[in-house]
Amino acid sequence: MMVSLSTLIHLALHALVPLLVAWVFFRSRWRKAWLIMLATMLVDLDHLLADPLFDPNRCSIGFHPLHSYTAITFYLLMSLWQPTRLVGLGLLIHMLVDASDCWRMAGFPLP
Repeated sequence: MMVSLSTLIHLALHALVPLLVAWVFFRSRWRKAWLIMLATMLVDLDHLLADPLFDPNRCSIGFHPLHSYTAITFYLLMSLWQPTRLVGLGLLIHMLVDASDCWRMAGFPLP
């Protein structure tokens, strides 16, 4: 199976955006912050419920249960509470990266 450039960029952004956020906003503990936010990629386990598991032309937002608007609202609330802030931020970053693919697929290329 050949992996497209947009898929590779998408996967890289899931690691690089949390790294940037950790480095800029949690400098004194950036490694721990990055690893916690990276661990939130487990949210993609809900893809196991889909058929096919991976579809490069499917928008995850609103399709998978943990990518629903209700779940995203919960992630936002988590990011506002200090004990769950890093998990909430990691999940929100994940949703934004996934949403950027949805916008691209809808014909709204990002600059």
